[in-house]
Amino acid sequence: MSSFESDRYSRQALMPQVGPDGQRLLGSSSALVLGCGALGCVSAELLVRAGVGTVVLTDRDFVERSNLQRQLLYSEADADQRLPKAEAARRRLVSVNRDITIEAQVVDVTARNVGDLVAAADVVVDGTDNVETRYLLNDACVQQGVPWIYGGAVGVEGLAMAVLPGQGPCLRCAFPEPPAAGSLPTCDTAGVLGSAPAMVAALQASLALQLLLGERGQVGRMISMNVWKARFSALPLPRSADCPCCVQRGFVFLRRQRTAWATSLCGRNAVQITPPEPTPMPLESLARSLQPVGEVRFNGLLLTLSVEGCELVAFPDGRVVVRGTTDQAVARGLVARYLGS
Repeated sequence: MSSFESDRYSRQALMPQVGPDGQRLLGSSSALVLGCGALGCVSAELLVRAGVGTVVLTDRDFVERSNLQRQLLYSEADADQRLPKAEAARRRLVSVNRDITIEAQVVDVTARNVGDLVAAADVVVDGTDNVETRYLLNDACVQQGVPWIYGGAVGVEGLAMAVLPGQGPCLRCAFPEPPAAGSLPTCDTAGVLGSAPAMVAALQASLALQLLLGERGQVGRMISMNVWKARFSALPLPRSADCPCCVQRGFVFLRRQRTAWATSLCGRNAVQITPPEPTPMPLESLARSLQPVGEVRFNGLLLTLSVEGCELVAFPDGRVVVRGTTDQAVARGLVARYLGS
């Protein structure tokens, strides 16, 4: 390390877990932070400050004022300018560490591009905001043998797990099938305490650094926390002997067989999001839970949510028509935020 680098990372390199050689190894490593929301902001900043040589930031969304309570890289000016999150995060992080490479990619991660994004990384950190992308990411990382760090937080609770393909369980060992649309709470429907994703993301960054340094001790453990009650646990998670992904290597999400389809509806200023197979959506309970976030109408057959200048019309079979946009990424983002799919 140069004298400048030695000073910057001196406290970290003093640790026996890192040392000068480990610091050099981090400097030659690359990390992909997939999603720059509450999780991605914290994990990206910690990786940048730790001296990971290349950090790539990806996100499809832009900064809004409602993000500022928990997404720590952004300012009111970013929200006023509606800057893309990946670019706003890059600008902030470049001011933190100008001696590493920080890239921003404003993209909607799909089966078409996830493979290329993952292939260039030594580790991937999950900062996504929806179930579908996590299963897609799991497929891509397992297929290519790239380690990744799962994370999730809502309310005051969170989960994290290091996935090392071939040497431990993957996401589908823990959760074989994704939950039905609308069956899980999201930050936009149930709320989130800012410290919950911050703590999960700090743990994600620690797990990512461990894997980059060759430490495997946390692989095969699902770590859960409740930050309000100060409860933490780490439960052993065995690799499933018949896991459809990491054992049978059936990458159905990567092949788009299990990925929701987004279709622009010609002449209607609308996008239809269709699940990979019909999935009953609990419209009546959704109507109740969505009352605080926007105008909700439920006629016993269809649910309509008016929010952010758009209408989300949900059908019993899991389909959602987003009216008021032809941008498929915007539509997918709204469905993920409010219906959890």
